[in-house]
Amino acid sequence: MYFDSHAHYDDKKFNEDRYETIKRAFESGVSYILNASSDMESISKTLALAKDFDKIYAAVGIHPHYANDMKEDILKAVEDYAQDSKVVAIGEIGLDYYYDFSPVEIQKYWFARQIELAKYLKLPIIVHDRDAHQDVVKIVKEEEARQVGGVFHCFSGSVEMAKEVLDNNFYISLGGPVTFKNSRKAVEVAQYVPLDRLLIETDCPYLTPEPHRGKRNDSAYISFIAKKIADIKGIEIEKVAMATTDNAIKLFGI
Repeated sequence: MYFDSHAHYDDKKFNEDRYETIKRAFESGVSYILNASSDMESISKTLALAKDFDKIYAAVGIHPHYANDMKEDILKAVEDYAQDSKVVAIGEIGLDYYYDFSPVEIQKYWFARQIELAKYLKLPIIVHDRDAHQDVVKIVKEEEARQVGGVFHCFSGSVEMAKEVLDNNFYISLGGPVTFKNSRKAVEVAQYVPLDRLLIETDCPYLTPEPHRGKRNDSAYISFIAKKIADIKGIEIEKVAMATTDNAIKLFGI
């Protein structure tokens, strides 16, 4: 029983076989999927998927790539969408300094505003952090996001950062990169994070785990991530599957 805690089945890479791929994932041992949004079009598609599949849940929010397009009426629309019973988190939100799609200060502003919204709605947040570790943690602390908690998805920080994240009432999610060769930091984090604070994800269609790296990712590959974590921790894969599923159910209130 696996919970894929971060997927993007609204992505155009699934346009040819979206429903078949999702059904195959459920048949392969996946019990739940959380589909995370990135912009207003993505939110609409995500909610449609959550309506069509009992075991797909939704996160609504505006990704930092689109922060430059944010306005108050868009934030209000996110709030309205979040009233849907299948919405269990605000996300994915955060900072991305790898790409230069939105100015840094604008990213910071709307990250903070969406944390405010999550606290108002009493929903956890899904944090996107790429090459912005210090600023992401700073804003999470300043905005007291620990009130609602959440998860740092596809965590790419150090063990020292992982400690700060855990201390602020957040879970850590690991995906395909933990299986990659030379993924020293991800392996160290997998060793460090207690099983009761860990989630797993595919971030599909991206970050496909070994041995399928280079192919389009989907939730059926999540077992490779669970197996790698099990090997790192020296435990059975069933323990990883059960614990991460229980953690996600608890976090998202399912």
